[in-house]
Amino acid sequence: MKSQVSCVVDEDDCESCRLAYCWWRTAAKFDECVKLTLDFPNVSILTPRLRLLRELERLALIAPDGLIELRHKLIGYRSGDFWVPTGGITKEDMDIPPVNTILLVGFSGSGKSSLINLMYSILGRSGLIPFARTSSGISGYTTMYLEEHNVLRSMQSGFCVYDSRGFDYNRTREALDELSCWMSEGIHHNQPCFRYDDCRTTMVDDAENIGTRSSAQFVQRRVNCVMVVANIAHIYKALKAGDFKPLEAIRQLFCSPALRKSNENPILILTHGDLLSTEERIDGRLKICESLRISVTNGVYDILCLNEYGFAVEESDPVSAYALTEAVYRAVLISDRGHYPKKKFWDVALLMLLWLLRFIGFCFGFLADVFSNLGKHKLKM
Repeated sequence: MKSQVSCVVDEDDCESCRLAYCWWRTAAKFDECVKLTLDFPNVSILTPRLRLLRELERLALIAPDGLIELRHKLIGYRSGDFWVPTGGITKEDMDIPPVNTILLVGFSGSGKSSLINLMYSILGRSGLIPFARTSSGISGYTTMYLEEHNVLRSMQSGFCVYDSRGFDYNRTREALDELSCWMSEGIHHNQPCFRYDDCRTTMVDDAENIGTRSSAQFVQRRVNCVMVVANIAHIYKALKAGDFKPLEAIRQLFCSPALRKSNENPILILTHGDLLSTEERIDGRLKICESLRISVTNGVYDILCLNEYGFAVEESDPVSAYALTEAVYRAVLISDRGHYPKKKFWDVALLMLLWLLRFIGFCFGFLADVFSNLGKHKLKM
């Protein structure tokens, strides 16, 4: 009798847990989505909402076994493993870094550091140990340096993930300029991210540590893939209040030309969806994807970083765990597709010749302008 009662209790617990991480199954038109899965419909005629529900069902279906498989692939991954021969160039002639770099960017409070901790928990099997300091429960705290994280906790890891300081919704132009600099010049561990409006006392305190933290011995890494992290709850609530600034700021950040790698969009990670109702969560994702002009199912992931107890989710939410693992796997694929051929001597010589010709052209243009002004001056005399 006791075993039967415990069995019923376990089944109820499992059902409640399943509803918790399969939150979309209480949405309107979900029954219609279930019917469509049995009929194998033409996907092109489906509405964005039904496509989204089918994508979420896909994640739930393959999450239990898919998580183990993708985790195994990432643990054994080495930089360049997913490179495919194109253009008749061999792998030896490609400029493949020893470690691919994935950069997390977003606005303040979007959950980038919590996402890093979740990566450690899922991929590095670190349990509940936080590796990245978050702003949760700390008023006014923000990441002040670019921080490199080996989320696999492996000496042979073929990729690393960088946590960055959150941008300000009111300073979008400054954010785009700083991001463009990171993409063109590269980034390194403990690189300072000071802003113009930082408190002077904070600047003085951190300036004493710059010499020790921001060492020149840290490797300068080229960014291979970018993940844009967005707080869907904040954006959706702002939209309901008539404030379009957060959505427009995310659009400018996501659509920045500097972020496109191998003709691919950045990966979009939506966080804090648990703060919304089911309908709001779905509607928010549809509105954000429509504004960004991207598919609601391709390269977009809704990930819950913390459960109701404040701990990183993993076994309690296999869908979020698998979604994050798939996002990292996609980032690694994009990274290996974006490598360029090694520059040879003639490439460097041609580049220097082009710069020389541009300099000579600038000099001739400057002299022509000077003599033209002199000629006009003499005619007036």
